[in-house]
Amino acid sequence: MTTAPSPPQHPIRLDVSDDLERNRLTVFFRFILVIPHFIWLALWGIAAYFAVIINWFATLFAGTSPQGLHDFIAQYLRYYTQVYGYFLYLADPYPGFMGNTPYATDLEVDPPAPQNRWITGFRLIIAIPALIVAGVLGYVLQVIWLISWIVCTITGRMPLGLRDISAWILRFTIQTTAYTSILTDRYPSFQLNTEQ
Repeated sequence: MTTAPSPPQHPIRLDVSDDLERNRLTVFFRFILVIPHFIWLALWGIAAYFAVIINWFATLFAGTSPQGLHDFIAQYLRYYTQVYGYFLYLADPYPGFMGNTPYATDLEVDPPAPQNRWITGFRLIIAIPALIVAGVLGYVLQVIWLISWIVCTITGRMPLGLRDISAWILRFTIQTTAYTSILTDRYPSFQLNTEQ
């Protein structure tokens, strides 16, 4: 009996390595504590937006994302992942402001690889189904965030099931963003395994 080969690892992967323990006080005030990160994320996001446009043209013509642009956008997404990992109670420690140090909710991004120019050219059209799913999941995540806030404030722990579904939604959203940011031409994975 032969087993089917497993699909290759997705080039954009979420790594969640937290012990599920939460500080009730910082959970209670998490929305306030994360405000400086949201401000910095918005400012950095402006530069990332223009980097994505340049990256699209560069990848369309060269067939691969330039290393510098790829690294800049990947660093932004890594920071985004760490901030939302903190905000969504996937991790408890306060994250740094550059996204360049390991964190309990972290992003792994493979180096630039050749991309199909046709997929690159029509990326936003091809991404519409994933963007719709990510948008719907964003509403689901708001409900999960509220439930998680209540549970973590009362118990001081993040339930594994809530953490895993939040991580899956975050991972899908990040993969969708990476896909539309031309970091990879691999479509976001719908698998429930957060490492895919």
